[in-house]
Amino acid sequence: MTPELKTIFARPVAHRGFHDVDNGIIENTPSAILRGMESGFGIEVDVQETADGEALVFHDYTLDRLVEGTGKVIDQASDALVQLHMQTGNDKLWLLQDLFDLVNGKVPLVIEIKSLLRRDAQGDFVRHVTDQIAAYDGPACIKTFDPDMLSIAKSHKPEVLRGIVADGANPGPDYVRYSRVDRFILRHLLHFPRTGPHFVSYGVKDLPRPAPSLLRSLLKVPVMCWTVRTREQREIAARYADQIVFEGFNPDKSA
Repeated sequence: MTPELKTIFARPVAHRGFHDVDNGIIENTPSAILRGMESGFGIEVDVQETADGEALVFHDYTLDRLVEGTGKVIDQASDALVQLHMQTGNDKLWLLQDLFDLVNGKVPLVIEIKSLLRRDAQGDFVRHVTDQIAAYDGPACIKTFDPDMLSIAKSHKPEVLRGIVADGANPGPDYVRYSRVDRFILRHLLHFPRTGPHFVSYGVKDLPRPAPSLLRSLLKVPVMCWTVRTREQREIAARYADQIVFEGFNPDKSA
């Protein structure tokens, strides 16, 4: 593992920040990131493309679940989005550069680029996010479920650390647009020669699997598993992965 990857993998990674909805700390907000920083955890966030091509730190494709607003993120400009408050707590929506300004290199950042599964793989957006990470003075990487996005990032800035997010790719709403062959390719990471990920982020519920295990053992590609919420999942992670993305507990205080 390279020194840069060792830094990313050194500490458990807080899923969408170290959020706590019962205390008004909502996922992917400045409050969730600050709470994670106080504990020295790595921070994972999601970014969505806005109408003007900026990276909004937000998981959902629509605003309705968490924000005092409605509609698709992709249909709205960044200057309007950052004026919107979350439904609970004191945070507003914010952009990737705002996140960089807050963290300022203090803890590792894992930036998941959310895909609209478009034919062009949102190439301009991927390049923009990759450029921002390349210019950031601190430990950071990208990851995505979309191999086409990862391939674009590899071609544009091969030095930026990149990971592929994957799981068992079982039939269901998350994979409704994919054929059986597509899901087989995703499950077994058969795009690896094209995408060249520096690490794999694999769903803990689908571990162990041949592909991440073989890449980890034969090619020394580290595995970060998501999203660990229980003691049993943490035990699986200890056997088959190098680090966890966690939610709902403090791994420093849990056996």
